[in-house]
Amino acid sequence: MAKDPVRVLVTGAAGQIGYALVPMIARGVMLGPDQPVILHMLDIPPAAEALNGVKMELVDAAFPLLKGVVATTDVVEGCTGVNVAVMVGGFPRKEGMERKDVMSKNVSIYKSQASALEKHAAANCKVLVVANPANTNALILKEFAPSIPEKNITCLTRLDHNRALGQVSERLGVQVSDVKNVIIWGNHSSTQYPDVSHATVKSGGAEKAVKELVSDDEWLKEEFIKTVQQRGAAIIKARKLSSALSAASSACDHIRDWVLGTPEGTWVSMGVYSDGSYNVPAGLIYSFPVTCRNGEWTIVQGLEIDEFSRKKLDATAEELTEEKALAYSCLS
Repeated sequence: MAKDPVRVLVTGAAGQIGYALVPMIARGVMLGPDQPVILHMLDIPPAAEALNGVKMELVDAAFPLLKGVVATTDVVEGCTGVNVAVMVGGFPRKEGMERKDVMSKNVSIYKSQASALEKHAAANCKVLVVANPANTNALILKEFAPSIPEKNITCLTRLDHNRALGQVSERLGVQVSDVKNVIIWGNHSSTQYPDVSHATVKSGGAEKAVKELVSDDEWLKEEFIKTVQQRGAAIIKARKLSSALSAASSACDHIRDWVLGTPEGTWVSMGVYSDGSYNVPAGLIYSFPVTCRNGEWTIVQGLEIDEFSRKKLDATAEELTEEKALAYSCLS
């Protein structure tokens, strides 16, 4: 039996990440090789012509799974009936701008998109916020779309999670697919805490602790953490543009695992609404290790947190609490 198409919204679809992301979705990377999709691409009016060019290319690529394309600058049309929403559009920080200026621009964008999603998206729509500040943009979206269940609003830290997997695999000279259960805690910012305390590598049929195999605590506590935290800046320096291909790929990973489930014994990192687990203040969108089943995520419980990790978890929570206060001050 052929499946009914799923409607997937990508905002900021004419931008760099959008351009990398829409062909992945149309090819089945996000929802599976047997799941037809209808793409909803939304962008701002100045990008309308470029957006139409992306639509032309999607037609030209003749993707078998792509059953329709809506390319629009109208937020209501963009959000109508969508089952998955990937929020890539946002206001980027420009040189000389204060954090509060960027925050107030994004607060107004996410406030209006939240209302449109709430009124027009399909019931049980899953939302992934990619645009920075991703955690706080997601929190604003949650505030202004009260009828969307809080468990359906998430932000992207899978890019950081995948970066951490990549660094471990490079360091140990192993396949990245043999590394699992790294964790990104907290904010998608330079205070995030990439944690390998519970990570393992498949080696000769057995699973071995990354900490043991690396056996260099200084590297794990200093260089590894800094490299993952600052990888985005390193890519901008090298490419003169921000990460697009890796961001798009990890957005597909995030949604695919959320919808189709995580492999047995494996967890992934997702920015989700905190319930107070691991003494993280409730009411923040914070990155935790999660497993997914039947379209629902669950925070992995009972992991041991040592003193070093505790400090890192608290520091990133503190930054998120400050960001939340800043965002709320932009509302009043």
